[in-house]
Amino acid sequence: MEKCIELAKKAEGLTSPNPLVGCVITDEFDNVIATGYHHKYGENHAERDALLKINKGEGDTLYVNLEPCSHFGKTPPCTDIIIEKGIKHVVIGMLDPNPAVSGIKKLKEAGIDVTTGVLEDECKKLNEVFIKNMTQKKTFVAIKTAATLDGKTATSTGSSKWITSEKARAEVKIIRNRYDAIMTSSSTIIADNPQMFHRKKIILDRELKTNPESQIYKQGEIYLFNEKKDGLNGNINFIKTPVKDGKISLEFVFEKLYKLGIMSVLVESGGKLSGRTLKYADKIYHFIAPKITGDNSSKSCFDFQKITDISQCLNFRIDGIQTFNPDILLTYYPIGK
Repeated sequence: MEKCIELAKKAEGLTSPNPLVGCVITDEFDNVIATGYHHKYGENHAERDALLKINKGEGDTLYVNLEPCSHFGKTPPCTDIIIEKGIKHVVIGMLDPNPAVSGIKKLKEAGIDVTTGVLEDECKKLNEVFIKNMTQKKTFVAIKTAATLDGKTATSTGSSKWITSEKARAEVKIIRNRYDAIMTSSSTIIADNPQMFHRKKIILDRELKTNPESQIYKQGEIYLFNEKKDGLNGNINFIKTPVKDGKISLEFVFEKLYKLGIMSVLVESGGKLSGRTLKYADKIYHFIAPKITGDNSSKSCFDFQKITDISQCLNFRIDGIQTFNPDILLTYYPIGK
């Protein structure tokens, strides 16, 4: 199953709205005779990718991190080819949250032994985006921030390049690639003029203050949420958005993204938007550099509320700590997610 997960990760950023799936086939002596994975949306699923590499009767056990599909979509049902190839045993990491899938039932009816729940937690983490999409019909929302040890992302004058090292910034590009789109604010564009290379970009610019010649507009599909207009102009989709208390409605933004088929988004911005997004966030990537500004007027990585009691803090569960020398990356989730 670990090999299935490893194979599945090869297609990060390419399978949406489908899940990440890897497959391993062994013979009766437990020798691996074929592997496969879902390379890209619209192409063969992992099981079919692996099974097409063997002849009927060659495979004994098939391992896959997600329950095989039993319905027609872009490709035929995986259960059909599993049965056709004479597989005797199927080992599954997790059940498919898609209610249209009943692969286990179909396999058992064909006389195939089925084992489920192998490395289930790891398999669920691999497809956390797909699970939210299927169970809640919502876009998965992640936040990336980079700060000093005292939680600052820039000085009071806006100086921020570079808080983290080249190794950390290289990892950001890998993280970014996992998500259907990235999102930022007009304030970040005006302050930093970032390129943020990505296939889809979400920009929140209530008053249309950003310069259309800014770097961020020169590449990718742009969805510009604003208070003033709707329509398409070149690669920019203007989306008129409700405003509350002088701020764009994030609830509207995330609901609209799901309707647009954007299944996951990574928010990269200053502390104000990152702070407001915490209410909707499913996951946070927090890079920390071994630096201290010592200046309370510097800008904080999350800046969205005033509290008087420590019990008013938001609470999170730390999932992982990685080192990108000299920096570290904390990955954490809101409690309950």
